[in-house]
Amino acid sequence: LALASSSKHRCLQSGAAFRRGLGPTLDFGGDEVEVEVNDSLMRFFDHCAKFVALVEENEAAMCQVNAFKEGPEMKKVLEKVASALCLPVEELNADLVQVAFLTCSYELAIKNVTSPWCSLFSEEDAKVLEYLNDLKQYWKRGYGYDINSRSSCVLFQDIFQHLDKAVQESKSSKPISSPLIVQVGHAETLQPLLALMGYFKDAEPLLANNYARQAQRKFRSGRIVPYAANLVFVLYHCDHVNASQEEYQVQLLLNEKLLAFHHSNETISTYMDLKDYYKDILENCHFKQECELPKVNVTAVDEL
Repeated sequence: LALASSSKHRCLQSGAAFRRGLGPTLDFGGDEVEVEVNDSLMRFFDHCAKFVALVEENEAAMCQVNAFKEGPEMKKVLEKVASALCLPVEELNADLVQVAFLTCSYELAIKNVTSPWCSLFSEEDAKVLEYLNDLKQYWKRGYGYDINSRSSCVLFQDIFQHLDKAVQESKSSKPISSPLIVQVGHAETLQPLLALMGYFKDAEPLLANNYARQAQRKFRSGRIVPYAANLVFVLYHCDHVNASQEEYQVQLLLNEKLLAFHHSNETISTYMDLKDYYKDILENCHFKQECELPKVNVTAVDEL
């Protein structure tokens, strides 16, 4: 067992809990497996200067989010909440209403109790506030800007290096040195990686003015990266195959559910086909170059 984690305490605790959950019967190198802190992989976004400067710390990068906060859908929610609380609508803003909504959702998700704050919101209000959060995730961690996903190629390549090593060891009839590799990060780690792989991409970008048209959108961060979100690559060695390229096959599971591959729309792929499909990312996405700040001052929209 190889166990890597973000330096954040909650991730270290999750990694330790995962190891305990495997139980003593699985022989993965003893009960006390040391957790390796690796922020360059698990928090790659902190190490990407271009992302930090042009997205993370750039208010202009969130222009669609800010526009939606001032738009007609949010205005309607604000007026309704203000009325329920007997407050002048001028005393509320989108951020305060979102705090109330998140308090409601946290208590429901974690404690399975209905918070009094939930009474302020209808199902339609919840959809509006969900879209507000999805807009933020889309522009900050998803398809909004290329650097969001391109910065994750260092993690994507690391995953395939581990898979390559297992294939080579298997071909050499050696024991697999790391049959289980666990890497514990954040929603902000997984969301860009899934975008890099092309998952949950809508034909039309999420914008402040297309809420109604995005009712059936694929990009729903609450479903993609819920609590304890996880992405699993499973590598199989198949003995009885028709061709040598079919000997090693892969499945992907997102949140314990099989994920179809883009290149085939099937839930299993030969390892060679998968590597070929992502060849450009594996060979031509270089973290240092991707994350280098441009030499001239430009806005996020122009550059990204």
